[in-house]
Amino acid sequence: MLRILDARTGEPVPAAPARRGLTRIETHARGLDPTALRVLLTADLLVRALELGGTPVWTILTAPRDQPELRTAATHLAVRPFEDDRDLASGLGEAQVIHVAGWPTTGTAGGSEVAPGESHEGLVQGGPPGESAEGAAPAPAREESGEGPSAAVPRGERAEGPAPRAGWAGDSVRSLVPGARGEGPLAAVAPVEWVGAQPSLPALLGDPAALRLALLSVPRHQPARLDGSALDRAAGQLADWRRAVAGWARHPSRPVPEPVRGRLRAAWENDLDLPGVLDVLRDVACAPDLTDGARFETYAYADRLLALDLAHDLGSPA
Repeated sequence: MLRILDARTGEPVPAAPARRGLTRIETHARGLDPTALRVLLTADLLVRALELGGTPVWTILTAPRDQPELRTAATHLAVRPFEDDRDLASGLGEAQVIHVAGWPTTGTAGGSEVAPGESHEGLVQGGPPGESAEGAAPAPAREESGEGPSAAVPRGERAEGPAPRAGWAGDSVRSLVPGARGEGPLAAVAPVEWVGAQPSLPALLGDPAALRLALLSVPRHQPARLDGSALDRAAGQLADWRRAVAGWARHPSRPVPEPVRGRLRAAWENDLDLPGVLDVLRDVACAPDLTDGARFETYAYADRLLALDLAHDLGSPA
């Protein structure tokens, strides 16, 4: 069962009701920027993971401005369309509501927003985002294996992000996310931090699949520090993966091995651990005991969640 970390309490909670009733995903975007795109992407991944588990989902977008532009950007990023929220008052009998938003605020320190894991003191003293007042550093990053067709994107900066503090317990979603309709768990998304001069949004969406992969490669609780080189590496990885998938498709199909399927589901059902899903694909690409047909079906299955169009090169010349 998919479980997500509720930013209000710091505790994991089921993302689907016990009876598989309708779940409403309410997505909150503050403006048209890379962080808002990451929020939309997280909501999309939540929708896809729930649907793969058999849960019906209804998604809406709440934004104080730029909503048409956000919807257009979401389409480019392969995010499922958001429903119209004008009929919310009538209700659809949903059994669960999940809110997805950027790091919520409990107050400000010198005009800066305070995120889970940060304190007013840490912000006043200039502590980096994601570091607590006690100065706790993120866990060490995992190293890149350098093997398989996906080695173009390193596994660096894969540390776990800060967990919300106990002081958040009892805070209502409405107080944390302005405009929220009702209560429910809150899936918080860390910001996107661009290194160097940030390109315009149209330029950033010039290769939306590469941007999607670059964002998927970082745990959502951890700031995604991107630059042109990160997008180039993601584009290279996508090209390698698509070329490999096209080659594997020329061999007889074989089922996804159950241990591999179990690893994939265990990863994405653990608070949407998409870097963990990518790790499984790296292992599958070079596992000596798997047939090419099984590799193909594994990548096709995972792409139902990732939406990276990994079968893009099927039918192309070898």
